[in-house]
Amino acid sequence: MKNTYLTGYLPLFSILMFSLSFSVYFVGVLTELFRGIGIYAGMREFLSDLELKIFILIVLMIVFFMIFAALKLIAETVNEVSLLFFSRDKEGEALTRVRSGSLIYFFGSLVTIISLSSLRGLLLIFVVTSCVYFVYFVLKVSTTLSAGGTVGVILFEITVWAALISTVLYVVIRLYNGLLASLPILEQLPS
Repeated sequence: MKNTYLTGYLPLFSILMFSLSFSVYFVGVLTELFRGIGIYAGMREFLSDLELKIFILIVLMIVFFMIFAALKLIAETVNEVSLLFFSRDKEGEALTRVRSGSLIYFFGSLVTIISLSSLRGLLLIFVVTSCVYFVYFVLKVSTTLSAGGTVGVILFEITVWAALISTVLYVVIRLYNGLLASLPILEQLPS
């Protein structure tokens, strides 16, 4: 007898492992940044070096946990909406079939351990894991889709994610440019 809830805990472990991997990388980045701007020594007056790094790690874990949990929520919503629009399945059988896909993210999160010192490596592993899961999702639900429905699911998912990522990048670039424009040091530079 196969229990459908056997892999129910894997998304939590995957989110924790991805969060830990990204946090370990960014602890080093933030430590160097704090040293560069001169506040690391002041922080060391309150905490030892190890305590400070653990504190930064915990704060970063919370931030990355929220980011990855939000991405999981958005991904599940996009998947279910695409099935609502294009699937012939009315009972939710397709969703039951893709539950074991959480193993893909679990193994992807374990692979991030080999790339703790490289942001490009971490991002590449996350993107490749997501692409593998997307292919797995389409293959598993394709039995409940017509040929046009399969194309519709693929285009819907790509369009929604492209729009989301483009919007986030646009907002980040606008904030960055606004921040740079508001710095008084740029006005003092000779033309």
